[in-house]
Amino acid sequence: MKVVPRPLSGNSLIDGLLAGDPAVLNFFPGDPRQINAYRAKAREVDARFLAEDRAAAVVPLSGGGASGHDRIRAFVREGGFMVTTGQQPGLFGGPLFGLYKGLTAAALARDLESTLGRPVLPVFWIASEDHDWDEVRASHVLDSQNELREVGLLPRDGASSPSVHRIVLGPEVEEVRARFLGLHPETEFLPRWRALLEGAYRSGVTLADAFQHVMEALLGPAGVFFVEAHNPVLKARALPILLKELAETRDRTVALDARGRELERGGHALQVPILEGGSNLFLEGPKGRDRLFLDGDRFRMRSSGERLTFREVETRATDDPLVLSPNVLLRPVVESAIFPTLSYVAGPSEAAYLPETEPIFRAHGITRPIVHPRAGFFLLETKVEKVLEKFRVEIEELALPDHELQGRLLRGQMPRAIQEAIHELRVAIQRAADALDGAVPALDSTLRGPVEALRSQGASLVGEVERKVLQSLKRENEVALSQIAKARGHLFPMGRPQERVLNAFYYLARYDQEFLSRVGEGAAAAVLPHLSGGG
Repeated sequence: MKVVPRPLSGNSLIDGLLAGDPAVLNFFPGDPRQINAYRAKAREVDARFLAEDRAAAVVPLSGGGASGHDRIRAFVREGGFMVTTGQQPGLFGGPLFGLYKGLTAAALARDLESTLGRPVLPVFWIASEDHDWDEVRASHVLDSQNELREVGLLPRDGASSPSVHRIVLGPEVEEVRARFLGLHPETEFLPRWRALLEGAYRSGVTLADAFQHVMEALLGPAGVFFVEAHNPVLKARALPILLKELAETRDRTVALDARGRELERGGHALQVPILEGGSNLFLEGPKGRDRLFLDGDRFRMRSSGERLTFREVETRATDDPLVLSPNVLLRPVVESAIFPTLSYVAGPSEAAYLPETEPIFRAHGITRPIVHPRAGFFLLETKVEKVLEKFRVEIEELALPDHELQGRLLRGQMPRAIQEAIHELRVAIQRAADALDGAVPALDSTLRGPVEALRSQGASLVGEVERKVLQSLKRENEVALSQIAKARGHLFPMGRPQERVLNAFYYLARYDQEFLSRVGEGAAAAVLPHLSGGG
């Protein structure tokens, strides 16, 4: 199996960030390729975090591998920093990119620790307050026939949308887990991974806790620490930040709207639209996790319609800090206020919305952490690589729509004599139509219409002949097209990049620790240059 780097893309901000475009870098706190950006952020962090602040920051952390406790002590003693990343919990560990995020954070932390001469801990924030159940309840894996299979927990009834950490897994998870494991081959490696999943995803635990159990096993050896968003210690420290944000909702919406217009003037679409009156907070209520909107002198819960004063929200949150939580724009601010964060390892969508957060960071007296793109890969098994080589297909070509990819492949199989004859016929029709078009106006200008119709009909008929030839080739090349389709299912399942769909256990069952080692090496190679330079 090869680990092939896949540069991130998908929006103008991540493209510009990776290219070092000065116009795009203006929307970010610094160039992630330059060590001076991290040094400047380190100075800002040191001005805010004393030894006792760092000691408090590590209390909610878990994991970190065998040397975790020693590294935490050194972190507090020597004034350390953090590189953070995160993801919402997912069934059986979720898609591959969550693993890539953690390994990129670990690699970046190692580089920064070496360069800055201070401890740097990689920390994975589990977004356990997320309430999109449909996004996290299922997992995808390829079966022995190379067919994509979805295995998932049941959808919720839709009456409410509680945070994921509130949802306790029932007996159904045992059957779902058995179906998932049954899709994997009985290799010498499978028993250890079966034991991990059986110990994590079981009746009576939450999806968030199960996810943490698995990710600690996978990323702990790389030195990654973990924190759940609903951790009581973290929530208690976050409460003053959340209440300040709620009290300043009116000012914040104005500032965010202005920032959004600035980004749009720069040619960048907003990843997180700014809604009129929308606060950056959710409050748990009868409909689950519910967005708070400014409504006159009160706050209205978007789904339930309940209206509350600031004091009423404050009282509820003081009684139970778990009921009040930040949205996607405020969450990074909470993280940087509690943790001495130098850099956040982001995916493409995060890199697109993090520039929107500038007014919130500024209002809370914090500079933004350096945004470092996560690593991206294609995992290329030998059987898939052989298909690509056989048919001379590049990986990215498999992202094309089926009809376009098939047409390109079949044209390559078309006999040269037929290709040349079709080309000559097209040229001849075009040449003859051009000649007629130039000659008929002298006789009758209205004849140009029939000439254009002739041109169009001729091209259409040639196209129809070509389609018939391709259909014949398709029948003769069914086996080849089937092999290409299977390769596509490995690299672009459902037409999406592999890392956003497939689960890591497909590879763990087949390649065990070699898989983790190779991806870890790839993540280390993906850390942007110049970190070891003086700059």
